[in-house]
Formats: sequence, C-alpha cells, structure tokens
Amino acid sequence: MDHAEITADKLEVERVTSLVTSPSCGAISMFIGTTRDSFQGKKVQRLEYESYDSMAKKEMLKICSQIREKWDVENVAMVHRIGLVPVTEASIIIAISSPHRKESLEAVQYAIDTLKQTVPIWKKEIYEDDTSAWKSNSSCCGKSK
Repeated sequence: MDHAEITADKLEVERVTSLVTSPSCGAISMFIGTTRDSFQGKKVQRLEYESYDSMAKKEMLKICSQIREKWDVENVAMVHRIGLVPVTEASIIIAISSPHRKESLEAVQYAIDTLKQTVPIWKKEIYEDDTSAWKSNSSCCGKSK
C-alpha cells in the first residue's frame, strides 16, 4: 500500500503508523520532521507551508514507486502538513514497513531526501521579530518560492 497525503490537520504518529502496520513485517521505520525554535541564530515562532497539492501527491507516489524498485518494503505512507506548524509540532511523517529493518531504514532516508528535492512544497519561517523568510527545500523543482 502506498499512501500520500497533504493535510492542514495536526499530524498523528499513531494514525500514520497504523497505515503501514502489517503482520508480515518485523520493522516500521519512521521519520518525523518537526518545527525547531531557531535557525541560524534567529528565534523561530512557527513555520508556514504551502504546496501544489495535486502535484505534491503525484510526486510523493512516484517516490513510493522508486522505493519499491530499490527495497523490499510492504507499506509506505507519507503525510505532509501545510499551513501553520508551531514549534515542536510535526510537519512531515514518513513511515515504511518491511520484513526486516535494513530495508525500511534505508527507504525512509531516501524518502525524505527525495521529497525535499522533488515535491512542490514551500516553507516559510516566521521569526520572533515578525520577519519571515521563504526557505528552499533543497532547490525543489529548481526554484525557491
């Protein structure tokens, strides 16, 4: 099963875990990206994400297919939050189940690295002094917003 989702709702680890749980798998590996409180010496209040939803989901599913070509995995779920994400809350959860840990661990690393390079999701950092800056996602699609 491949699951790609863009949502404005607060992300729930248990829900995403349940999407990939399988009795034939001995491993579930996860990446949870959260909002940190500082960046390069500036105090971050929150992040704001925007996406091109239909294209983002399509690209996320493409990553799922690429993972299946490289590793023996059972289920892949990627859920990205858009809108405002306060400090300590999750903006991305990636969960992958596999019969053995090596495959799911490597696949999770590949998933987050590839997502940041190819999926049209943009991040704005909002700082304590009320300034803000759009950040590129490792040059997603060749441009930052």
